[in-house]
Amino acid sequence: MILHTLNQGPGNPALLENCLTAMTATDTLLLIEDGIYWSLPAYADTLARVPGRVQALESDLTARGIKTALTTVDDTGFVELTINHDKVVSWF
Repeated sequence: MILHTLNQGPGNPALLENCLTAMTATDTLLLIEDGIYWSLPAYADTLARVPGRVQALESDLTARGIKTALTTVDDTGFVELTINHDKVVSWF
């Protein structure tokens, strides 16, 4: 199980595509920083292609004034994700 963190938004679609290629069904994608913008409704079809779970960092959503239907995690949840996954891959 791998935790993938993505901090780049839709302005860099190739980064998300590379991430999706590397993911498996047991992995988790955590949207952080500007990666939060992928959670906007305009990108729902793109996120539907994620083979594993998708979550978003609550503080980054709040900072950008974005509401999402995705499962959110707070900073403590972020730490728990890093502990509960075998490794973390950061996409930036």
